[in-house]
Amino acid sequence: MKVLVAYLSESGNTEKLAKAVFEGIESSPKEILLIKDVAAVEDYDVIFIGFPVQSHSVPGKVEAFAKTLPEGQKIAYFATHGSMRGGELAVTAFYHSLTISKNAVILGTFGCRGQVKQSIIDALMPKVEHRAWALEAQGATGHPDEADLEDGREWAKKMIVKARVR
Repeated sequence: MKVLVAYLSESGNTEKLAKAVFEGIESSPKEILLIKDVAAVEDYDVIFIGFPVQSHSVPGKVEAFAKTLPEGQKIAYFATHGSMRGGELAVTAFYHSLTISKNAVILGTFGCRGQVKQSIIDALMPKVEHRAWALEAQGATGHPDEADLEDGREWAKKMIVKARVR
């Protein structure tokens, strides 16, 4: 089974998680690439797609990449975000990822906290509609931590098992 881990990372959080996901994949051959460096997707049996949640959604570059995947492609999404795990805003991003991949076989999703740049928190704190999120994002300092990364490795193993069954 040939596996690709493709990701977009702007602050390094998603890159850390992508490397952990890659380590958790016991299949070979496997590759890890930035989304911008992926030349072709047809040869992969499973593609893990990683992204930082931005504005409660999937970044445009990741959405464009996902739309190029062939029908029936097995994929698993992972993301980093400033929200608590399972929080509404992060979950909204995963729902969006599912809608852009409607012709794919979605194996699962995984999200963990990622440290948010202080400049972003400072810019959003004065805005009433964003204050609750900015306060929550302050708690993401130091994430993804080793526990988050280990959870990502274990999740990747489970996704490979699911891919073999489907």
